[in-house]
Amino acid sequence: MPTPVPAATTSAAGPLAGVRVLDLTSVVLGPLATQILGDFGADVIKVESLEGDLIRSNGVSKHPGMSSIFLAINRNKRSVAVDLKSPAGLDLVKRLAAGVDVVVHNMRVAAIERLGLGYAAVQAINPRVVYCVATGFGQDGPDAGRPAFDDVIQAASGLAALIGHERGIPEFVPALIADKTTGMAVVNAVLAALFHRERHGSGQYVEVPMLETMAAFTLAEHLGGLTFDPPTARAGYARILAGGRKPVATRDGHVAMLPYTEKHWMALFDAAGRADLARKYNFADRQERNARIVEIYADLNAVIAQMTTAECLALCDRVDIPATRIYAIDELPQHPHLAAVGLFQPTEHPTEGAMVSIRPPTRFAHTPATLRLPAPLLGQHTFECLREAGVATADLERLAAQGVIRQAAPRA
Repeated sequence: MPTPVPAATTSAAGPLAGVRVLDLTSVVLGPLATQILGDFGADVIKVESLEGDLIRSNGVSKHPGMSSIFLAINRNKRSVAVDLKSPAGLDLVKRLAAGVDVVVHNMRVAAIERLGLGYAAVQAINPRVVYCVATGFGQDGPDAGRPAFDDVIQAASGLAALIGHERGIPEFVPALIADKTTGMAVVNAVLAALFHRERHGSGQYVEVPMLETMAAFTLAEHLGGLTFDPPTARAGYARILAGGRKPVATRDGHVAMLPYTEKHWMALFDAAGRADLARKYNFADRQERNARIVEIYADLNAVIAQMTTAECLALCDRVDIPATRIYAIDELPQHPHLAAVGLFQPTEHPTEGAMVSIRPPTRFAHTPATLRLPAPLLGQHTFECLREAGVATADLERLAAQGVIRQAAPRA
C-alpha cells in the first residue's frame, strides 16, 4: 500500500507560486477552476457565505459540510466565511481583494454589482487585478441575465441533442461536462491574462461565458456544412453521428477500439482471418471510406463479435490499433495505468480521516503541482487570511461575535 500523502505539503512550489487568487465562486465550475490554479501553486482564498458553498452538501459525506464533491474540487484553498451582504463583511472582502492578483467569480453580473464587488469597484482598489467572471451567457447578448446550470447549457449548446441523436430524444451527458469544460476555459483565460500582465503591466476584465464556450467546444468537429456560406450541408460530423463509433460487443463484454488509418483497417481484417473484408473496401481512399463507414463498422462488429475481449485486445495490440476494455467508474482506481502513475493517492484529511485523492494530472518538471492543503472546513482560515489583510485580532473577534464572519471550530 502506498504511503499516504501528508495533508499539507509546502516543500515544492508550483509554477503559480506567489500568485494570490480571491475565489468568489461556488458549486462546480468556479471551484474546479480555482482548484487547478491552487494545484499550480497559487494561494487561493475561498470566500464563502456563513452557510458555506452549496456543494458542501452534494455527494457522499461522512460529516455535514464536507461532501465528496466539495473535497474533490476545493483542495489547495483557504476558506474565509463572511456575510457579504453586511457593510462590514463587504469591507473585509474588499481588503482581501486589494492584495490579490486574480479575482474569479461565477455569480450573475447584476448580483455581484449589487454586492459592490463588480469589476469597476475592485479595479478601483486594485488597478492591476485580473478579474475573471464565468457567466452563463455572454453579457452582450439577449440572454445575458438569465440563470444557467450545466443541464441548461448542455441543451442550449447542441450537446444534449447530439447525445440522443440516434433515438431522436435528447439526453444529457451523465457528468457536469459544461461546468467542468468551462472551468478549464477559466483557467486558460486567467493564465493568459496573467501572462499579458507580466508582459505589459496591466490587469483586465475577462469573461468566460458557458454557452459560447460549449457551443465552440461542441462544434469543433460538428460545424460541418455550416462552415461555408451558404451552407453546403447540415452541421454534424457524419463519421461519428452515422458511423457506428460506439463500444463494440465481444463474446464476453465490450471494447472500445478505433481503426483509423488504411494500415489499421487492412491489418485488422487480415489478422482476423478476413482478408476478403480487407479487399472489399478501398481503404486508401479516405472519402470513399467515410462514405461507406456504416457498412465498414457493421462488418467490424460482426468480426469482433466472434472474439472474446482478451482476444480482441491482443489482436489490436499486435497491429497497433488503439483499444481498451470498457472500465466502470468504480474500477478506475484499479486501472493498471492509473495505478502505475499514482493518480489515486491515499491522503489523510484532518477531519475526514483516510481519503483517496486524485493528484493533479499535469506534470511540471521543475515546479510540480502538489497536494499542499486539504479541502478546508467552512471558515477554517477566516482569521488567518484577514490578519494577513491587516485586520486586527480584536476586530476579528468582535466581528465574529456580531455574526459578520465565522471561524471554524476544530472538530473533535
